[in-house]
Amino acid sequence: MARLTGVARTAFALALLVPGLAVARVAAGQSKGLNPKLPLVQVDNAPNSTVAQGRHYVVLVSLEGFRWDYAKRDNAAQLLALAKGGVWAPDGMLPAFPALTYPNHFTIATGLYPEHHGIVANSFIDPARQKTFNAFDPESTQDGSWVSGVPLWSLAESQGMRTACIFWPGCDAEIAGHRPTWYAEHNSKTEASADTQQARIDDAVALLRMPAEQRPHLILLHFSEADDAGHEFGPDAPQTRAAVLKIDALIGKLKKALDTTGLPIDLVIVTDHGMTHPSGEWITLDQFANLQGFDVAGSLLYGKSEQDRARVYDQLKKASSQFMVYRRKNVPPELNYNQNEREGDPVIVATGPFAIRAHATADGTPDRPPELGIHGFDPRKVPEMKSNFIAAGPDIVKGKMVAPFENVNLYPWLAHMLGLAPAKNDGSLNILAGTLRDGGNEPGDDAGK
Repeated sequence: MARLTGVARTAFALALLVPGLAVARVAAGQSKGLNPKLPLVQVDNAPNSTVAQGRHYVVLVSLEGFRWDYAKRDNAAQLLALAKGGVWAPDGMLPAFPALTYPNHFTIATGLYPEHHGIVANSFIDPARQKTFNAFDPESTQDGSWVSGVPLWSLAESQGMRTACIFWPGCDAEIAGHRPTWYAEHNSKTEASADTQQARIDDAVALLRMPAEQRPHLILLHFSEADDAGHEFGPDAPQTRAAVLKIDALIGKLKKALDTTGLPIDLVIVTDHGMTHPSGEWITLDQFANLQGFDVAGSLLYGKSEQDRARVYDQLKKASSQFMVYRRKNVPPELNYNQNEREGDPVIVATGPFAIRAHATADGTPDRPPELGIHGFDPRKVPEMKSNFIAAGPDIVKGKMVAPFENVNLYPWLAHMLGLAPAKNDGSLNILAGTLRDGGNEPGDDAGK
């Protein structure tokens, strides 16, 4: 996720405890011996059911901004070894449009396209609420009412299975009636601190060593170093390559630590989006159209009347070859971005890696060029947006490669491995069923024998 300033980015804000919610910071000696290195928050969820205790475990890791080809390009030995021993999409996975942090972390977590789970950008306006969502604002990120669908952690908790989230975007909000049993509060300092990188691994393993009725069967982890470096220095910079190898070493440590537990753990590595260099300078929409009467969020346009929306569409539709403009209802169906009023109207879609905004900075404010690394584009038009998918474990076929697939399909696949009945989603278990040792069949199915 792009920074708001040139200093360390503030991708996620410090989670505040919600009055009336039964949560507690876990201190040394609490929770029957759990001694976390991070300030975990514990929610008073029910213990694992007897059925849940018999299920396998999933550790889902998001490497933010870790482009699909980084591992091969930089010879990331740990990730490549994991890929060869399990399932791998060597040509990448397709993020949902727009290829941004919050929309895609929620798409992975809910199996819904952004227009269906409602987080259509990192910043957007909800005309019905007359409020703005901002991924850098805790008032937004801690309000689960912005989100539709049932994230994996809420799904599991609702079905008697405990979960934990360590820095995964959005998991510190109550969504669909639940929070994870454990989650790590997050701010820019913890994200930037090298101390928290190993601590995430240590705490995940400590949680897995808890008694069977307490330990989470789903743990979600998030690392942002590759995204930070890609934005600041560009995807091909030495600093970004160094971040890739640093992350690779952490994955090796994580895999080794998980193996010491002796538990049946499926380790799944995903990415929310890729990264690319911007082509040219800012494209500023108000240079092509009169946006008077519009509210804006980035390049999203919210006309207050049908007359204004039609007027700006007419002014923009032939303004530049660097973007296409659509009335929202006419956005191409493959983008799955034409049904939610939060998307604005008209809708601007870049035709390449072009940095687009509605307005330049306010008068008297220094105007900065686009960052050296950007994302958010259609992965079918800008393949550098493609993300990663690598998985290995007792439920995963060994040595299998899969073609690029949409990340909405992760949700039913992960739910199946955990033995959960998935909520309504836009994915299909059939897409990845061939990567599972049981073929995606329920226990006892004839087809699985």
